[in-house]
Amino acid sequence: MKRIARILLAVISLCYCQSSAEVSAQNLKGLSPCALAATADGLDIYIAEYTANQIVKLNLASGKVIQTINTTLPPTGLALGKKTGQLYVTLEAPKGQVVSYMVNSGEMAWETSVGNSPLSPALSSDDKTLAVCNRFSNSVSLIDAETGKEKGRVATTRQPIAAAFTPDGSQLLVANHLPAMAAIDDYVCAEVSLIDPRNNTIITSVKLENGATGVRGVCISPDGLFAYITHTIGRYQVPTTQIEKGWINTNAMTVIDLKSKKPYCTIMLDDLDLGAANPWGIACTWDGSKLCVSHSGTHEISVIDRLALHEQIQRIEKGEKVNGSKSIADAANDLSFLTGIRQRIPLSGNGPRSLCAAGDKAVVANYFTDDISLVSLDGKGAEVQKVSLGSNAAVSIERKGEMLFNDAQYTFQKWLSCSTCHPDTRSDGLNWDLLNDGIGNPKNTKSLLLSFLTPPTTWTAVRRDAKESVQAGIRHIQFTERPEEHGSAIEAYLRTFQPTPSPFLIDGKLSEDAIRGKATFERAGCADCHTPPLFTDMKSHNMGLGRGAEEDKIFDTPSLIECWRNAPYLHDGRAATLKDIFLRHDTTDKFGAKNLSENELNDLLEYVLSL
Repeated sequence: MKRIARILLAVISLCYCQSSAEVSAQNLKGLSPCALAATADGLDIYIAEYTANQIVKLNLASGKVIQTINTTLPPTGLALGKKTGQLYVTLEAPKGQVVSYMVNSGEMAWETSVGNSPLSPALSSDDKTLAVCNRFSNSVSLIDAETGKEKGRVATTRQPIAAAFTPDGSQLLVANHLPAMAAIDDYVCAEVSLIDPRNNTIITSVKLENGATGVRGVCISPDGLFAYITHTIGRYQVPTTQIEKGWINTNAMTVIDLKSKKPYCTIMLDDLDLGAANPWGIACTWDGSKLCVSHSGTHEISVIDRLALHEQIQRIEKGEKVNGSKSIADAANDLSFLTGIRQRIPLSGNGPRSLCAAGDKAVVANYFTDDISLVSLDGKGAEVQKVSLGSNAAVSIERKGEMLFNDAQYTFQKWLSCSTCHPDTRSDGLNWDLLNDGIGNPKNTKSLLLSFLTPPTTWTAVRRDAKESVQAGIRHIQFTERPEEHGSAIEAYLRTFQPTPSPFLIDGKLSEDAIRGKATFERAGCADCHTPPLFTDMKSHNMGLGRGAEEDKIFDTPSLIECWRNAPYLHDGRAATLKDIFLRHDTTDKFGAKNLSENELNDLLEYVLSL
């Protein structure tokens, strides 16, 4: 047993020297186009190929790659300076990088270090300021686009994942991926941070619809009046006894009024009996006439008449009924709201994510099939052209599992995929009343990281292992039956994942506070239940946290690895932060922190957040 533990410790220690993306890229073949940037004339597209560690320039007319730029790390985002002649690329790593290349020569102009796992660079309209989302550092870097010097860094709520400047440069909108509050709160949602980029301050935070999570994209209308955010809405307040008509999950776009800095309207992207799972990229055409949204789970895009959309919203404000909506609030539940003003256009590629408008076309990057879809927006019909990027790599079982994990086509009515509740295989930050252990006892979504090494699974340990949980999820959440090989491929994919190095580490090592916290962790007996190297004893305990019918319930000991990423905490997500566990919820001192000084507790938390 000790030998096995040493082997596991070696494997886990290795991951602190590599990002999860790097480890995954070794197991999953292909190019994985993940980000796009169109030239000003709309004739060429720059494409970031995540698992290939390269940027290519594609001529849309010929469908040929005319330039290739190799990168040292996985590229995650692109921004193109129309005036500077520079291409800005974010590179994923615990100590992330932003690199600028001269578009004519492909030579590097500058590079700079930013936060953990940067992505989604956004450039101001005057080409002077570059904003970069430091996803796991929960911050945004504001960079001088000409020199690469970081001018400031602004904290956001949780996992900033997409950004856009208003045309006049007075506001920077940053979409945060997940909720940052306790899961038992009456209102749980992700937020959009509005930043003043001129003085590096937060203007306000805009809460999305209750249950909003899995935020992926943001764009702003050319007139600067409205912003559009893509996300899912978890209907977490009801038991998951059915899936029809969006009972468990719906897929949405929220419109934000940038003048009032408040949500204007939330629109369902689904139809009555057909989900539009996992909306991702969003773009507005240059003339503001259309909105385009990619649906990564159903392999299609929505093309929405933006002007007609706002006309319908205005009619509701005047007291008219539009489709199934009599009020703005009704639209967030109206699966017919877009009837007549939206086209759902199927794509032949798998996993459409990044999307941009180029001239009279929408360009979509299909992550899993290594190709680009070109969708005509000229109003003469939805002509779709597919352009292969040239990968002939055999699809490994791990890659197949990743595709299936993110695919909603096998779910009844296509409302969701596995990744809807487990984005990037982790947690969506919500409580769910699943059928694993009866009805009326909602539990917080658990990360699937290391799930195959830490049986049993679920908070109440009702599933013997992760293999059983995968099959149960297919039956009780997707409400379908799938071939056995699907489950096997998903299992193979989940086994490839390693922890992302914590943003609390300093150059990959524990800080001085965390080193002291490690000693406290051992002295206080934390390791008795959270036993290294997996930081769990794989047993269930009564920690005095049950309520109501679960008052005497025992709950599974979660692994503390990647704890920094898995808020909220405890079986029902009642603790928004780790400190809340000790100061607000451990009333009987079963966690043993009452005898710790404030400094000792802070050091302990620093250590745990570094795992």
